[in-house]
Amino acid sequence: MEPYKAGRPSKPPSPKQNVRKNLDFEPLSTTALILEDRPANLPAKPAEEAQKHRQQYEEMVVQAKKRELKEAQRRKKQLEERCRVEESIGNAVLTWNNEILPNWETMWCSRKVRDLWWQGIPPSVRGKVWSLAIGNELNITHELFDICLARAKERWRSLSTGGSEVENEDAGFSAADREASLELIKLDISRTFPNLCIFQQGGPYHDMLHSILGAYTCYRPDVGYVQGMSFIAAVLILNLDTADAFIAFSNLLNKPCQMAFFRVDHGLMLTYFAAFEVFFEENLPKLFAHFKKNNLTPDIYLIDWIFTLYSKSLPLDLACRIWDVFCRDGEEFLFRTALGILKLFEDILTKMDFIHMAQFLTRLPEDLPAEELFASIATIQMQSRNKKWAQVLTALQKDSREMEKGSPSLRH
Repeated sequence: MEPYKAGRPSKPPSPKQNVRKNLDFEPLSTTALILEDRPANLPAKPAEEAQKHRQQYEEMVVQAKKRELKEAQRRKKQLEERCRVEESIGNAVLTWNNEILPNWETMWCSRKVRDLWWQGIPPSVRGKVWSLAIGNELNITHELFDICLARAKERWRSLSTGGSEVENEDAGFSAADREASLELIKLDISRTFPNLCIFQQGGPYHDMLHSILGAYTCYRPDVGYVQGMSFIAAVLILNLDTADAFIAFSNLLNKPCQMAFFRVDHGLMLTYFAAFEVFFEENLPKLFAHFKKNNLTPDIYLIDWIFTLYSKSLPLDLACRIWDVFCRDGEEFLFRTALGILKLFEDILTKMDFIHMAQFLTRLPEDLPAEELFASIATIQMQSRNKKWAQVLTALQKDSREMEKGSPSLRH
């Protein structure tokens, strides 16, 4: 029979039990092992060592609690910021839909709308705002898009079956040129935002992108397809339906700056670079001198930025914000953005040689912070000796034309 235990005094709690009893938090890790007694076959811990281990454990717990508290505060702050941003976007959507878009003609250039525009257009209304801001000077209709697309599809069928077709409007453009253009489209689509996996073969937007680029080669056979166009079309597709994306795409490429670059008008491209350098020297004289010393010319980094309107060089969400203000301010903002990027990284760039600068500018950091970039762009002054961008560009174009007229070597 088992002895009676009721009156037997209970065993006093061990030091480690006392410590744990007083703690409302204990890390789920092996750190608690330092409180454990040694195995029976080993000598017991001296009291001094046991005390030391208790202190170490308590310190570990305190540090763990601090880390957890800090992490909880970080998560709370992150959540609050996300809620703030979502509320701000929600309010902005209401303002755009209820106040601005119904009264576009009278409101788009007001101070209130310009300020709201700078903060970024909400994604749900972005496509509509871009369409209105880009305009449709070419008067392209949905029907015209359908016609161009039908021609493109006919051409693809003909080329795939080895047929030869000559269309009146394509006079002067060989079948080889057209085939090369269509092959380049196919290749470039696979390289457009590869991380998103939505434009590649089998992706949900592959056919849409193919359609717009193919239709454009039929609409403008004199321009054809040029590398970089796929990124511009892709950004538009993400914000507009196919026909409206085509209309915006065609009108966008018809702007003077884009047409100069996509038609590779060397003289006009050099004029744009010269205008850019006027404002570069004005805003960032130290970096400008460093670039000159190292023979780093604007074409090395600007061509890629302008060709894709930053959609290849910057994170997509940041590129869309650049597009927002580009649609508001026109080509000037593309060059202002370039100067904003250079200013943001001025300290780093001034310590680099030619090779490292070229590598850095052609592969910008992927985690480039939007607010910092826009703060940098905001400090850039697009005025030189009381002349604005358009005036400087016009003066340089005039000088270029006069030089061509006066130089027999240039005429021939």
